[in-house]
Amino acid sequence: MHKNLKIIIWLAVLILGVSAVSAIALNRGESISAMWFITAALCIYAIAYRFYAAWIAASVLVEDETRATPAERLDDGRDFIPTNKWVVFGHHFAAIAGPGPLIGPTLAAQFGYLPGTLWILIGAVLGGAVQDMVTLFFSTRRNARSLGQMARDEIGPIGGAAALIGTFLIMIILIAVLGLVVVNAMKHSPWATSTVAATIPIAMIVGFYMRNFRPGRVLEASALGVVLLLLAVAGGGWIDHHETLRHLFDHEGLTLAWVVIAYGFAAAVMPVWLLLAPRDYLSTFVKLGTVMLLAMAIVILQPQIHMPAMTQFIDGTGPIFGGKLFPFVFITIACGAISGFHALISSGTTPKLLANERDIRMIGYGAMLLESFVAIMAMIAATVLEPGVFFAINSPAGVVGKEAVDAIAKINSWGFAVSVEQMNQLAKDMGESSLFARTGGAPSLAVGMASIFGNAFGKSMLALWYHFAIMFEAIFILTTLDAGTRVGRFMLQDMLGNIWPKMGQTSWMPSVIFTSGLVVAGWGYFLYIGVIDPNGGVNILWPLFGIANQMLAAIALCVATGILVKSGKVKFAWITGFPLVWLVIVTSSAAWQKIFSDDIRVGFFAAANDLATKLAAGALPPEKAAVAPQLIFNQQLDAYLTMFFVAVLWVVIIDMLYVTYKYLSGKPVLPLTESAREPSRLVENWVRD
Repeated sequence: MHKNLKIIIWLAVLILGVSAVSAIALNRGESISAMWFITAALCIYAIAYRFYAAWIAASVLVEDETRATPAERLDDGRDFIPTNKWVVFGHHFAAIAGPGPLIGPTLAAQFGYLPGTLWILIGAVLGGAVQDMVTLFFSTRRNARSLGQMARDEIGPIGGAAALIGTFLIMIILIAVLGLVVVNAMKHSPWATSTVAATIPIAMIVGFYMRNFRPGRVLEASALGVVLLLLAVAGGGWIDHHETLRHLFDHEGLTLAWVVIAYGFAAAVMPVWLLLAPRDYLSTFVKLGTVMLLAMAIVILQPQIHMPAMTQFIDGTGPIFGGKLFPFVFITIACGAISGFHALISSGTTPKLLANERDIRMIGYGAMLLESFVAIMAMIAATVLEPGVFFAINSPAGVVGKEAVDAIAKINSWGFAVSVEQMNQLAKDMGESSLFARTGGAPSLAVGMASIFGNAFGKSMLALWYHFAIMFEAIFILTTLDAGTRVGRFMLQDMLGNIWPKMGQTSWMPSVIFTSGLVVAGWGYFLYIGVIDPNGGVNILWPLFGIANQMLAAIALCVATGILVKSGKVKFAWITGFPLVWLVIVTSSAAWQKIFSDDIRVGFFAAANDLATKLAAGALPPEKAAVAPQLIFNQQLDAYLTMFFVAVLWVVIIDMLYVTYKYLSGKPVLPLTESAREPSRLVENWVRD
């Protein structure tokens, strides 16, 4: 009877999920309730986690809960530390959930709600969550080796070297985009800047509390941190209205960029327990709490989606970024569906904290599903806005015009109604001076979230809700930025350790400072590129970010497929091989267009040549002419980087296919580098449970 009841429940979940997806996919020409999005997501995630992820963990990976993990065997009190599973989940989720699940769906909404929503749901359960879980498992079995090192050890020196260098450079691009989004969100916003700044000392207080003052008292520290964060949001409003203090936090983008760069260096050098782990864990409470609150508000309001299922911009003429629906929707939405950055976290920091293998499904697959749900919430928040408002906020001045009247006329000509008075009133309600051309996705997402919260819990606090949403987004981004910088430091130490073994010691302070400085200098340069771009940096950096991120995911899936084949599990190689093939098609197509397209809004070389021609003819205004040489160089650099990333990807693919051919032909291949099994000796229940 009990078994039959379970079958009936899961059949009901399946039918409900199919009905919800059908309602989303088949709706045309009329508004649709946001409730269908939440229903579809929860049903699909539940089925995927309960059946698909459980099967992979038990039958493909064969997790062993009695086996000691690297965190236990190599415990050094700094990088390798057996940690409570919920803290690890919080750290992992906070580290992987950067701007991608928030900004990607918001930007991709220019195509309409349907393409992005389907990609988020399908991509996450079949691609992103699988990649995260198998990478975490394989790295845990290999002493928490990085993705690049696993590629070299398992596939071969050529593919491994390409993966090491390519992965490191891709990481630099990813972190730069994280910084750009948070800088654009805080620019000339004292409320947002002061609130985000306060999160740093708050995280350090929580770190000291859990490690020195009340060890193991996770709930106490969490409650303290959440209360302090809420006070920081309220205090930011007080600072914003204080004539003297507000000027201390009102800065240009370039100034904020330098601050973010300094923060990234400090976060990479500090011990993980002092800032990274408590900040990530604490920010997870904010993230989860906000997402759940947003879901509750949507359930209460049941708002209608105002954006069409598909807009006219699927032809590539969209104002936010250039490029057609295929392949650009699949690289614009990265982290919400599948993200190579996750593989770096799954092989860089999380295995060093994991206390038991049986938590891999919850942390690897489960955290990715949660991030995908965040992406669904972001899609809802962006598309409940009137399309005219959405495009007024996200369209750069270089496309719609600097003057409000010109921008409104341009947007109205696309068939989306909006007025100057409407935008001015919206800015006033949100506590901002203007919302025109606030590119990057973060401001429009915050407006959408604030509108939902305000309608559900009181419109009198719209400004508070808006800046709470900005803080929510910034916390998402900064936790990924500091974790990414640390992972980049690990990767660089791995590479330099092959030249000078001392540099490969992750706890040797001279190596920590030197490698952290190089990593921060690398992504700091690309952050500078984005900040000085007159179009807000999104059109130049986000496509490169998307291509690089998805290529990194393809590299991770190559490594995982190679290990599965060498482990004698060829019949299971499809679980990573299927998403790998799709990503290769998408990224290769996108890269080809970004390199060779004649459209100046798509092709890097085309944009550089057009700008150079205008500069030579004296057709640029003085402010744009001053930075034109730098922008031309940056466009060309992006093109060459894209070429390099494509070459790296195909080198790894060919190397993996060669290893597979040798194994299937009975020829010798590199031995598996899985560490010898040791029984776990952890007895402190609080460490894991």
